[in-house]
Amino acid sequence: MKIQERTGAGANRVAAPVQPPVGDRLPTPPRERKPALAALAVLLILLGALGATTLVLRAGDRIEVVKVTQEIPAGGSVTDSNVTSVMVAEDSEINYVRWEQVDSLKKLKAKSTIPGGVVAVGEMFGDENGPAAGKATVGLSLKAGQYPARLAVGDTVAAYRVGGNSGSSGSGSADSSAAGSSSSMIVDQARVTFVPDKKGDSESLVSSTSLAVTLAVDGDKAAALAQAASAGEVALVRVPGNNAPGND
Repeated sequence: MKIQERTGAGANRVAAPVQPPVGDRLPTPPRERKPALAALAVLLILLGALGATTLVLRAGDRIEVVKVTQEIPAGGSVTDSNVTSVMVAEDSEINYVRWEQVDSLKKLKAKSTIPGGVVAVGEMFGDENGPAAGKATVGLSLKAGQYPARLAVGDTVAAYRVGGNSGSSGSGSADSSAAGSSSSMIVDQARVTFVPDKKGDSESLVSSTSLAVTLAVDGDKAAALAQAASAGEVALVRVPGNNAPGND
């Protein structure tokens, strides 16, 4: 009787759950692969490499442009002696004057004084130029003896009022003829902005012995200079300044 009761009591017991050994980890589900993200990462890497290559190639694109080597005054022109060619990195936002355009550039005038050492850009030049503030331009018709030899654009000159017979001596003697007792200074410093090329601008020559010259002067001296010029009583003397090379 007791044996059966114990057996019956043992039959009603519930088996305890089996616990995993200490230190063992439960299995984790496999990670989900995302091929779209992997492809995007590869694409970004390729785009970055392509952009770096493009920048390197663009930095290597160099063009030959015009560089000003000597100061060009307002109204002055480009010549073989005041420009040279240099290589620069191409930039579409800068209006460089390419070296193959230098012959066309010689036909234009500087809008304002261009210092030496700068790279020329198209905005510096134009077909015509106006005088700077406080300045005026005066045209002169000078006979032989009223201007120094080899007068050139960019020369600094003084203008004197002289007697009507001051031009009888040869060209190049203006320095001595203008220094006579009857002379008086009109302008102490004026900039030559135009002198015709006797080969290409013969139409600017009034006669075989006259020369058309344009000077940039202070505005308050323009009237006196124009009056003397109309009477043919102006003589020019080259004075120290930024004169053209070879004219000293």
